[in-house]
Amino acid sequence: ALVGPTGAGKSTLVRLLLGLYRPDTGEIRYDGHTLDELGAARLRRQIGVVLQDSFVIGGTVRENIALNQPDMSLAQVMEAARLAGIHEEIERLPMQYESWVGEGGSALSGGQRQRLVLARALAPRPRILILDEATSHLDAATEAAIQQTLDRLHATCLIVAHRLSTVRRADRILVLERGRIVEQGTHEQLIGQGGLYSRLHAQP
Repeated sequence: ALVGPTGAGKSTLVRLLLGLYRPDTGEIRYDGHTLDELGAARLRRQIGVVLQDSFVIGGTVRENIALNQPDMSLAQVMEAARLAGIHEEIERLPMQYESWVGEGGSALSGGQRQRLVLARALAPRPRILILDEATSHLDAATEAAIQQTLDRLHATCLIVAHRLSTVRRADRILVLERGRIVEQGTHEQLIGQGGLYSRLHAQP
């Protein structure tokens, strides 16, 4: 997980991982391979991303989930929705997966939009999942259920968060400040250090 105050460099690091930015020095490796060896297109096929400003298109629920893979079967779409914790709510819509979501997802709540975009990211079963404030509109119970789902996925999950409650279970937390990693460890280790993470955790 990545945490840190506003402007610490969290979003920049995500863009570096996606190959949208190139590092000035050094290199980024994925399972021992550099971005040049993998190729940007191949890399992005293996990464699922849910950003703060991820969009919902003016189409059906099914079209939104299958946006990056239009030939996806309904069964695959439904499985992704289950993983994202939104399947039961979709089933209650008038036309279920063929229901229109409105421009920008206007017919959905903020939490439903986030879970719809999460389902889209999970649909191709990515090897790496990047969540940038992806659960900010969810209630505690829904967020906890999604965290349990993520724990079961056979994927590397990178959570970028301002709310530290979303990263407590991460096996490693990197604390950024002014573009540098200043602390790293588990939640318990970082709290015990009494540094920046501990101060951020103490904030209301």
